[in-house]
Amino acid sequence: MKKNKNRLTTFVVLFSSATAIIHIANKIIAASASLKEMLDSNRRNYYKWRFGEIFYTKKGSGSPVLLIHDMLPGACGYEWNRIEEELAMEHTVYTIDLLGCGRSEKPGVTYTNFVYVQVICDFIRNVIGEKTDVITSGFSGSFAVMACRNEKNLFNRLILVNPPAPGNLTQMPSRKDRLLKYFLEIPVFGTLVYHIIVSRVNTSDFFIENMVFDPFHMDQNLLDAYYEAAHRGGCYAKNVYANKASKYMNIDITRGLKEIDNSLYIVEGEDEPNGIFIIEGEAENNGAAVVDSYRSINPSVESVTIPHTRHLPHMEDPEKFLEQIGIFL
Repeated sequence: MKKNKNRLTTFVVLFSSATAIIHIANKIIAASASLKEMLDSNRRNYYKWRFGEIFYTKKGSGSPVLLIHDMLPGACGYEWNRIEEELAMEHTVYTIDLLGCGRSEKPGVTYTNFVYVQVICDFIRNVIGEKTDVITSGFSGSFAVMACRNEKNLFNRLILVNPPAPGNLTQMPSRKDRLLKYFLEIPVFGTLVYHIIVSRVNTSDFFIENMVFDPFHMDQNLLDAYYEAAHRGGCYAKNVYANKASKYMNIDITRGLKEIDNSLYIVEGEDEPNGIFIIEGEAENNGAAVVDSYRSINPSVESVTIPHTRHLPHMEDPEKFLEQIGIFL
């Protein structure tokens, strides 16, 4: 009996020591990720939403344009920094960090498509205050479609950059997905796993393999910004990733696409990869097949392909990107 008690005591001491060490390591990793200070949050605006403060910038004057970043780990408003100034010459440009991302607050809520639909609608209604053109990147295109379907009076034209295939969005969380979310949200150990997933090496490899057309001319500042944003907020930075990886943000947008009569424009990178986004752990079928799937639901969808670009055409060829959306806006 005494021997078993000693073993239990030893286990508790070792487990507590390991937990403390990992907790300290997590703190150091999160702090070191922000050393370059790529994400400036000084002298900017915050919208006090019901679940937390949402960071945004406002530039220029003219008809309003709202820029909404992708939902990959580390994605935030910095994604648009190469086109903001040019757009602001003719438009009032609002760039937002969605709830749980970048410089916005990261509450411990379940991040669903509906949450972001509400964020976008409330932001346009309460901050912009008039009908708005919206440009989205990647997965956030699904938020814009459903938000427009819910409140058409807030939206003018929609431009979706490399949006997800509608068929992929119908996948609902399975028991395995729910277990993944639960594990990632475990304090300390779940955070450690998340830090491994978004390590600098994994982030760099992910960009090289899936994000850029020419990895030899990759924008190092963008990579640093993604790495910093993926760790900003400490242990709370993992919340969005845990929910997206577990398919909690998925929703069938078919009905939304059918019902909206707003102008809808898709911009795709010429080399947008088919196959698997490794860091997300899920298949993303992109390219011409995606455009065709949107047109099969809504025949009025227009599209353009930016040559020599991949997932971020607005970063890889901002001049060509601005030229194309300038035709549409």
